[in-house]
Amino acid sequence: MVVDLHNHTPLCNHAQGDMEQYIQSALQNKTQYFGFADHAPMDFDQKYRMSFEQMRSYQEDVLFMKEKYAQELTILLGYEVDYLPGHIDTRVLNADVDYLIGSVHFIDKWGFDNPEFIAEYDDKDIDTIWEQYFTTLLAMVQSGHFDIVGHLDLIKVFKFLPTKNIVDIASDTLHAIKTSGMVLEINGAGYRKPIAEAYPSKELLHYAYELGIDITLSSDAHTPQQVGLYGDQIVALAKSIGYTKCCYFEKKEKKYIEL
Repeated sequence: MVVDLHNHTPLCNHAQGDMEQYIQSALQNKTQYFGFADHAPMDFDQKYRMSFEQMRSYQEDVLFMKEKYAQELTILLGYEVDYLPGHIDTRVLNADVDYLIGSVHFIDKWGFDNPEFIAEYDDKDIDTIWEQYFTTLLAMVQSGHFDIVGHLDLIKVFKFLPTKNIVDIASDTLHAIKTSGMVLEINGAGYRKPIAEAYPSKELLHYAYELGIDITLSSDAHTPQQVGLYGDQIVALAKSIGYTKCCYFEKKEKKYIEL
């Protein structure tokens, strides 16, 4: 993948390998723009993210690698930020970074994509869950804080699919993404999960294309071996829809490159 903007580090406490190993994998994949966007700190679910005290060292380490590898690829600095009202910190929103990925991992503080809490699906209506998820995602988009929409249809991770039309459920959110100017990532992590397909699905990505929503590409790697994994499938998916370019960000400025 020429662009790969969503990758983690051990600071999130559920990833392995050091930054340099991720970068070496990116070089092997001929990536030109490689972004670290580790889980930003917040005062909830602290087990799965860096602390506020680690933000400075994280940013310094990424910038050190950016300079070290400047002749080989462009390294970009970002955060993946959980949209959870009441727990979003201005220290993250105002950080001096290239971009922020806005993601939804919680519905009313239920970590719906965490296998630890999968049993909670048994007591819920799946159509209601999907609608609640996209309502939360819509609020995230409309907040105006973020540059990239993380894994648009993450709610499908365990292959619990709604009976209602998925495009209908997501329509308002996709229209808001277009209005906001945010970029939609095609995220390969879904291939590693029970759903076994990218985020978003081809159906949703086709609708995004019809609306004129820009895309970027992401491994969402939590190990160096996952960098660029399923990259060929991601690019093929984008091209099959009609996309010929993808985006990256430098200091919040959106830029384009051919797929």
